[in-house]
Amino acid sequence: MKRVILLIATNLAILAVASIVMSLLGVNSRSMEGLLVFAAIFGFGGAFISLAISKWVAKRSMGCEVITNPRDNTERWLLETVARQAQQLGLKMPEVAIYQSPEMNAFATGPSKDNSLVAVSTGLLYGMNADEVEAVLGHEMNHVANGDMVTLTLIQGVVNTFVIFAARVVAGIVSNVVANNDEEGEGLGAFAYMGVVFVMEMLFGILASLIVAYFSRVREFRADAGSAKLVGSGKMIAALQRLSQGPAVGDMPATMSAFGINGKRSMAELFMSHPPLEKRIEALRKIA
Repeated sequence: MKRVILLIATNLAILAVASIVMSLLGVNSRSMEGLLVFAAIFGFGGAFISLAISKWVAKRSMGCEVITNPRDNTERWLLETVARQAQQLGLKMPEVAIYQSPEMNAFATGPSKDNSLVAVSTGLLYGMNADEVEAVLGHEMNHVANGDMVTLTLIQGVVNTFVIFAARVVAGIVSNVVANNDEEGEGLGAFAYMGVVFVMEMLFGILASLIVAYFSRVREFRADAGSAKLVGSGKMIAALQRLSQGPAVGDMPATMSAFGINGKRSMAELFMSHPPLEKRIEALRKIA
């Protein structure tokens, strides 16, 4: 809760400063204030709605089967391991699920630490040994313990707000220039406004994705370190090495890929939600 209040307060403070700067520059304060409120509502609104329904979306998009009554020793061990780690981390027991996929992956999601879901793929559950799976579960449970789902949602809300705001400020300036030079009235200015908003939102959206990806990579290093502390560095390193030997990630939808232990590989590291596996292994070896 403290994390939520802090980041919302920070965003509101930035919005207030932006409003003052616009006023000093002679821009209509009322229109700017209205735009700031509009940007904040839509920027944060979408992010928080996504967080609120994250478990529901994950279960349906990934075809997760939540384990309530274990059908075999593997499912029983999975539940017991998560329960033990939850107790060690001081967390409420999350829902535990399995989803059908040949790729080795797992993810954690949910609106809060006390309302979370940890899911593993069949490829990971049956493609790794018990120590490696335990390390992966420790990684995901550290995401829950660190409140990473909430933090990333709030960061996304902040950047969404400024993408919406900045795109419309630039569009307003361009449309005013076009309208002033348009002898037939404001028709061309309105058309220019819509076009510039579309282009600027795409450009600012790309820049915003770099910020979100950076924070996502930071939290992956932290979750790796947390798992190493929980189960041992050797187990976590072995799990990451096994992931590096597996097939490239491709089955997980884009909305869930940021929450998986194994992210999609890319030529441009700046756009990756997960650091390269070799860098994660190197970081753990330095800790060890």
